[in-house]
Amino acid sequence: MKYKFFTNSEKAWRVMFESMSNAKQSIYLEMYIFENDMVEFNFFNLLKEKAGQGLQVKLILDSFGSAGLKDSSVAELKSSGVEILSLSYLLHRMHRKVLVVDKRIAFIGGVNLHQRSRLWNDLMVKITGHLVERVVMSFTKSYINAGGMDPILLSINKKNKEGKPDTWIIEHSPVKAKFHFKKIYKKYLNKSTSSLTFITPYFIPKRWMSAALHQAVLRGVDVEVLVPKTTDNFIVDRVNYFYIYKISKLGVKFYLEEKMNHAKVIIIDQKEAMVGSQNLDFLSFDFNSEVGIFFKEQKVVSELVEISTEWKKSATLFDYKSYKPKWFDYILSPIINLFNLFLRIF
Repeated sequence: MKYKFFTNSEKAWRVMFESMSNAKQSIYLEMYIFENDMVEFNFFNLLKEKAGQGLQVKLILDSFGSAGLKDSSVAELKSSGVEILSLSYLLHRMHRKVLVVDKRIAFIGGVNLHQRSRLWNDLMVKITGHLVERVVMSFTKSYINAGGMDPILLSINKKNKEGKPDTWIIEHSPVKAKFHFKKIYKKYLNKSTSSLTFITPYFIPKRWMSAALHQAVLRGVDVEVLVPKTTDNFIVDRVNYFYIYKISKLGVKFYLEEKMNHAKVIIIDQKEAMVGSQNLDFLSFDFNSEVGIFFKEQKVVSELVEISTEWKKSATLFDYKSYKPKWFDYILSPIINLFNLFLRIF
């Protein structure tokens, strides 16, 4: 397997756009947020162009995340030959970000396709080689779950059932009762011996995760969480700070980055790591369909450690002793606690 990391939206868009422009047979795209507002990298027009050339173009969107895509734009894509499907069930969201080009190049990570995120730090990994086949199979599952009926993709799904599971691609689908991320996080939080590094834009842990983080600290594990100082949502900021303030008292170190960082990463003992679409919140663990890649190759893990170290240079260590909660927190805190209490039944 060959890989390459891209550490912000524009870097990822540039390579994704180039790969799609060079596509000869197929483009499979799965996005939480896809909007027709891109300036330099107009993925909307590119999909139309490629479908018009006769390529197999499949687009799976989340109905909530991509609500900004107008019905007229959807109709325009469909008329050009793009097959568009939506995958959402009540609270469940399709939160995955996946691109596969010609079944030989794949991208997985946290990068969405909308202009607002142009300057964000983020993480997307490009892979080639044998692992791409597993990404195609993963996309096919989403395609079928969304109601897709293309016989080519249906035949791929049949092969998937006959094959052996690949431990590198991690699929998480609560709607199918597959809580794989939750199992992985519980396992590695409990087995870590020296360090745990998390990168997430949204930190809203459930009780089991807060307890596991505390236990890791008590074992002597150095636990660090990189989060943006401010996100793209004021309410989320207040919720983030409520939990940061609460969990930092247990010994977890929080580094607040000046720039918005939308990446989703976990690094265990600097020996194993996972990059994907998952946030450290109840939505990703209990409601959203997510996908990630788990790495054990030391070269890859070391590179992720370097990326997190570089981002940490521009961050400030949060000090709960000098932090004064805002008046909003006193209003939101009981609401958050009640909501989390309700979610514990899941």
